[in-house]
Amino acid sequence: MPKTVADVMSRDPIVVRSETPLKEAIQILAERRISGLPVVDDTGKLVGIISETDLMWQETGVTPPAYIMFLDSVIYLKNPATYERDLHKALGQTVGEVMSRDPITIKAEKTLTEAARVMHDKSVHRLPVLDESGEVIGILTRGDIIRAMAASQD
Repeated sequence: MPKTVADVMSRDPIVVRSETPLKEAIQILAERRISGLPVVDDTGKLVGIISETDLMWQETGVTPPAYIMFLDSVIYLKNPATYERDLHKALGQTVGEVMSRDPITIKAEKTLTEAARVMHDKSVHRLPVLDESGEVIGILTRGDIIRAMAASQD
């Protein structure tokens, strides 16, 4: 019988809330040596995920979009809304200001093969695992899948 997400996921993952100070989330990631955390609301429902990638804006800063002037008009060469979003991430002080919204998720009963396909197709490193009510019950990482593959070769 194929392994399911429930067989290999990390149960009861550490979660943070939107109002959690960014410094606190950074400490958790560094101390626990993990690369991302689910973000939940007051009822435990998933609202986002904060990852190392989201935090890179804090260090690298943001470059304003290139533009040209034409007949007293500014014409942006890239979408200024993207710049606004990235600037918000670079200046954010709470998890909610920096997190990625609408993360890709998976259910515990899905097979590892299905989970691996989702991770590969969507280029994500972790999948929050949700129960029927949308609460976070676990997290599955690429490392979890690799460890399961190694264990099945024994």
